[in-house]
Amino acid sequence: MLLGVTLGSYFSRQFLKTIFVVFGTVFALVYTLDFVELMRRAGDAEGATAGMMATLALFRTPAVAEQVMPFAVLFGSMAALLQLSRKLELVVARAAGISAWQFLQPGLFVALALGVFSITVYNPVSAHLKQRASNIEAKIFAKATQISGKGIWIRQKSQDGQAIIRAEAAIGESATLTGVTIFTFDEKGTFEQRIEAREAVLHEGFWEIKDARVLTENDQPQTFKRFVIASNLVPSQVKQSFVAPDSVPFWDLNDSIARMDRAGLDSTRYRLQHDVLLARPLLFIAMVFVAASVSLRFFRFGGVAMMVLGGVAAGFVLYVATELMSELGASGLISTMVAAWFPAVVGSLLGTLALLYQEDG
Repeated sequence: MLLGVTLGSYFSRQFLKTIFVVFGTVFALVYTLDFVELMRRAGDAEGATAGMMATLALFRTPAVAEQVMPFAVLFGSMAALLQLSRKLELVVARAAGISAWQFLQPGLFVALALGVFSITVYNPVSAHLKQRASNIEAKIFAKATQISGKGIWIRQKSQDGQAIIRAEAAIGESATLTGVTIFTFDEKGTFEQRIEAREAVLHEGFWEIKDARVLTENDQPQTFKRFVIASNLVPSQVKQSFVAPDSVPFWDLNDSIARMDRAGLDSTRYRLQHDVLLARPLLFIAMVFVAASVSLRFFRFGGVAMMVLGGVAAGFVLYVATELMSELGASGLISTMVAAWFPAVVGSLLGTLALLYQEDG
């Protein structure tokens, strides 16, 4: 049975208000800490001003704050339910014959709406701002960006055979790699040589390798100031693969995945990001269920501190599960769809189960 419009609107406003307060507080805290850290780093960079660092921190903060959105929904929903319980409004609602499933409907609707909004509007804006921040940061600090803890891996085919390229980092969003190791194979897949270099730059049709050290099975190591190997990769495609997945707007992820697949590049992290974003509305709904399972105890019964602690513990466990599944999905041990949807589905089921136990015994 649906809740009335007037009461439903009131409950929805309470959920929205507390969720925005929690998210706004986290946003302001992240911005302040990032600004302080950037000001510390700016001491070693020429031309870096306080205004520039403030702008850079503002561009970086939305992407960081986006990661804590589920917990803003969790703690905001807990705060809303505890506030309604403290004011005895939930007591009155229950006395009027309204069940917990009914007065949770506004919270679930708010969570669903926020999830859709975060995917379609907030994520594209935060991704665009993060790209701008990366460009500014690369210019100011001359920063080489490491995409993952395992470095960058590229596989290519050309008229000379196959090559596997590993690099420590990419410089900005250019097609330049640093700390490069290249393994080349002939058309039959037989190993030919290993190339170690300080830097490699992709041009149209070839890699230009600087300060290369070439090792083969039968010959002594040789050193070259400049070494060239053929490539079928396009610089624009490779540049795209250096962009972190959370810097690609949701609406561009499918195109990025398709381009990387055509180029023979690994698109696993981008597929995972796409699936994680699609699962976000359900994850927000799971957070509301988890919040309800630990926040519906009446104040006069006491034990409010234990309820809050239980909510924090539940949020921590769900965070650990989300990070673990993301790592498994990024490494290819499980499918990206399972990695993205598992925490949301399990969280929803466990929250619903706990609520059923409390309400229907």
